[in-house]
Amino acid sequence: MVPVSILPEPALAPAPSSPSSDALVEENMPIARSMAARYRNRGIDLDDLEQVALLGLTKAARRFDPEAGHDFLSYAVPTVRGELRRHFRDAGWMVRPPRRVQELQRRITRAQRELEAKLGRSPRPSEVAVHLEADLSDVVEALSADGCFTPTSLDGAVGDGTSTLGDLLGSEDREIESAEARVVLRPVVRRLSDRDQRIVRLRFVDECTQQEIAEDIGLTQAQVSRVLTRILADLKERLVEPTPAA
Repeated sequence: MVPVSILPEPALAPAPSSPSSDALVEENMPIARSMAARYRNRGIDLDDLEQVALLGLTKAARRFDPEAGHDFLSYAVPTVRGELRRHFRDAGWMVRPPRRVQELQRRITRAQRELEAKLGRSPRPSEVAVHLEADLSDVVEALSADGCFTPTSLDGAVGDGTSTLGDLLGSEDREIESAEARVVLRPVVRRLSDRDQRIVRLRFVDECTQQEIAEDIGLTQAQVSRVLTRILADLKERLVEPTPAA
């Protein structure tokens, strides 16, 4: 009988090698790009989305522990999705609504899908509010802010294409301000002397320089400057005078 001590020790089978993080990234890059493509046309370039998705995939590959008994994709997909959503939250809003509105929008999106499957039609805001146990006013506010990712451009064509949205927006009318100023100033300007009225018209209507006014009136430029200072002071004082009772 051969002593046990001299029996050769059985050779240990090599442990199965787990793929490296670089190999995991390379193997699953198409899946990350596919996930990024789901978010296209939402205001962020697809190239940027793919970079974010690949970053999430790389993080997942470096943190993945094969000994935990989990499939890599079941670990990586939530990580990539989280990176994409975080990127939209931080960089995707051209007009940023309050955080509570952003959170409610995400809940509304999920609720709309559930209610559409249940009702066979698009749910009304009131139905979404009941489903989420949220105030109807909050749901309406979140729905109205739904275009903040890609708001309509003011350069976008409207109608027959000859006008843009910006052309239809109102703007400040300087003529209205001028009309108001004339109505207020006319009574007090009439109380000036003929020469002072002429100086005011030359300076503020014809936009002449002080030198041009001096040559027209027959004064020096320094004298015109002093006269204008006095006229403006007189006008200001008369404008603040209390209006006599009728």
